[in-house]
Amino acid sequence: MSTQQKTVDYIVEQSAGAGTITTKKMFGEYGMYCDGKVMAFICDDQLFIKPTAAGRAYLGTVTEAEAYPGSKPYFLIDGDRWDDADWLAGLVKTTTDDLPAPEPKKPKGSK
Repeated sequence: MSTQQKTVDYIVEQSAGAGTITTKKMFGEYGMYCDGKVMAFICDDQLFIKPTAAGRAYLGTVTEAEAYPGSKPYFLIDGDRWDDADWLAGLVKTTTDDLPAPEPKKPKGSK
């Protein structure tokens, strides 16, 4: 099963208060970025947030699961929680702030 576009659009809309939210198709599903940092995956119409200490503290009780076969465990966010835009944006912002900045890309053709 693959993720429906309406699911991606809804999660992005609900997370908008966290910063600049974008998605990119990858692995046949979606990577979710906040302010340029990949911080979640949307797979099989489910939201998987990268685990961070701050995210764990924000969530309290966490459910962990693989976003795709063989992946590291991620925080699985129940679909009922998506309806609370302030809560979801808070989780996205907290997680993003706790992640390191992405490494700059090397220019093409340099070694």
